[in-house]
Amino acid sequence: MGYKPGRCLLGRRLRGIGKNQQWLSEVTGISKTQISNYATNTRYMSLSSAKTISVAIGCHIDDLYEFIRE
Repeated sequence: MGYKPGRCLLGRRLRGIGKNQQWLSEVTGISKTQISNYATNTRYMSLSSAKTISVAIGCHIDDLYEFIRE
């Protein structure tokens, strides 16, 4: 049994706290392009990026993606 990331929930999480991708980029030091790539499922977050983002927006890493059971 394993899991793989499905749809990214970053946009939803940002809306939930009333912030945008530009704010997240400024707070985390991750480029706005990279954050946009995560939010649109163009790229998956590395573990270190996911941890940095989850701390910045006050959620758990698991809250950044829908996970699919394999």
